[in-house]
Amino acid sequence: MADPASYRPQAGEIPTNPGVYRFRDPHGRVIYVGKAKNLRSRLNSYFANPAGLLPKTHAMVHAASSVEWTVVGSELESLQLEYTWIKEFKPRFNVMFRDDKSYPYLAVTMGEKYPRVQVLRGERRKGTRYFGPYTAGAIRDTMDTLLRVFPVRSCSAGVLKRAEASGRPCLLGYIDKCSAPCVGRISAEDHRALAEDFCTFMGGEAKPFVTRLEKEMAAAVAELDYERAARIRDDIVALKKVFERNAVVLAEGTDADVFALHEDELEAAVQVFHVRGGRIRGQRGWVVEKVEDFTTPDLVEHLLQQVYGEEAESQGRLPREVLVPTEPSNAAELAEWLSGLRGARVDIRVPQRGDKAALLSTVRDNAEHALKLHKSRRAGDLTMRSQALQELQEALDLPMALMRIECFDISHVQGTNVVGSMVVVEDGLPKKSDYRKFSISGAAANDDTAAMHDVLTRRFRNYLQEKAEHADAAAQPGHLAALTAAADAAVAGPAGARTDTTTPALRARFAYPPNLVVVDGGKPQVNAAARALAELGVDDVYVVGLAKRLEEVWLPDSDFPVILPRASAGLYLLQRIRDEAHRFAISFHRQKRGKAMTVSALDSVPGLGASKRKALLAQFGSVKSIKAATAAELTVAKGIGPSLAEAIVRHFGQEDAAGPPALQAINMTTGEILET
Repeated sequence: MADPASYRPQAGEIPTNPGVYRFRDPHGRVIYVGKAKNLRSRLNSYFANPAGLLPKTHAMVHAASSVEWTVVGSELESLQLEYTWIKEFKPRFNVMFRDDKSYPYLAVTMGEKYPRVQVLRGERRKGTRYFGPYTAGAIRDTMDTLLRVFPVRSCSAGVLKRAEASGRPCLLGYIDKCSAPCVGRISAEDHRALAEDFCTFMGGEAKPFVTRLEKEMAAAVAELDYERAARIRDDIVALKKVFERNAVVLAEGTDADVFALHEDELEAAVQVFHVRGGRIRGQRGWVVEKVEDFTTPDLVEHLLQQVYGEEAESQGRLPREVLVPTEPSNAAELAEWLSGLRGARVDIRVPQRGDKAALLSTVRDNAEHALKLHKSRRAGDLTMRSQALQELQEALDLPMALMRIECFDISHVQGTNVVGSMVVVEDGLPKKSDYRKFSISGAAANDDTAAMHDVLTRRFRNYLQEKAEHADAAAQPGHLAALTAAADAAVAGPAGARTDTTTPALRARFAYPPNLVVVDGGKPQVNAAARALAELGVDDVYVVGLAKRLEEVWLPDSDFPVILPRASAGLYLLQRIRDEAHRFAISFHRQKRGKAMTVSALDSVPGLGASKRKALLAQFGSVKSIKAATAAELTVAKGIGPSLAEAIVRHFGQEDAAGPPALQAINMTTGEILET
């Protein structure tokens, strides 16, 4: 890693104009592209105090070996140049929004002699009208339905030539889903007019066609031509089906793209609904990995920059409105840039109320579901799990396969109610039956490293104890028969009998050690965990730590971390295990904290369990009434016998005899406790 001071520009070299800058690594590759209103101010922020930078920015300036800049005339030009360079160099420290697939459009090739309806992806073609984008299933259904009413040619050029040469139409011509201009059933002019009607309908004008067909159906009925009337009726149903599929969600004439996102610490899912003429015409989605420390406005800016930059290059149509969940950074310059791409004004807005805000909420729900689906698919894929385990084994240079991984985390609030968690993954999948919770108190609760040392010590002390019990049992004569008999008794014991589960074969809570221990934290936590294992003499378990700052993997007594690729399946597995341990620890901490906040005076009464406490409170209504009751009155409550009633009276009598705690005088100005 390079020292940023080694390539820092000299004082006064950097201009104060707006511009775009590039960081390059030792191999000359561009690793980051950024823009600035004032180049000197922005670039100096990278070098003034590198230790104070955000984690990923810190990693970027240490991975770079040089920086260069280009002065531009305005902030708008810097926005355009930044997009151009990001697209050209694809820097690894810039956020890149990538579609998981190319979305299909319904296209009509009006530039041909016989216009053709087809599904197209990729680059736009001159002389072709596009509608969409659609999902793959929806576009096929829409096309198949509309060809009943508008039998436009949909065959390829080769099929068209063969039909013209043979004088016979293709199958679609025989089933009335093509007007067969290839064999002269319809003239080229009439076929083009049919294609124009198709485009008009797809543009949102459906009522004129439905009205015309209804009149034709009525005329057919009047002429007693019921077969023709039935066909027209089916055509009307087909048109209404397509029309209703694109339901009106906003006012007629509204052209807008509605963006929403759902994000966590590692990834963000983005969804957009394309609304044209007030109807949802298509939907797209992206899942982006967070490489930079972006705020939500920065994320929205880069999203619009990349999405509409690509659409402009492919001659896509930009909408009049862009609805976003948060106003992007440099909103004015971004709106000006989009207006230039569209050739007309584009407004970027954050809807606050009404139909647009409701639609934005729907898009946000879709983004949330998309992120959950993305994570569940990655977690549930067997190939991905196998790849992740293999990548981890190779990256950590471990001699054995990672059949079992245990991850530990500590949770507390300012040192109170300190707890630990242990989650287990076997063959890449969680094994929740082996999850464990640890309550931490005393000196171990002073800091995270001491708590981690305590948890690892307790976990592996139990393992060693059970291992010793197994060894002792194995050394005794007839141990196999004894274990088999104990197991049989546990399975086939008499009804209601309490079986003995203290046999080592049946009580094996910690007997199976992991291949790898993962701790949530960096170098201090890893060293504390390794020290705990060394003190117990455990030398066949490997320890690593996953630090949240840069997602680095730390090894014991190592000065440098192991850096796994951001797209690594092994890193994703470690992150998922770490997040699960964190969730499990927090849930236990909240449970423990909740119990601590609801302590009752009845909890300290010896022999008084939870059910009997509930019975007393149900009978007397409050602790004050219970304290005032006699032993005879207490026995009225369910489950309270004479001896327990006497114990309750005696307990509260001792408290009363002790009296209330002595009051201390406090200086209300300084908060000092005064001696009395």
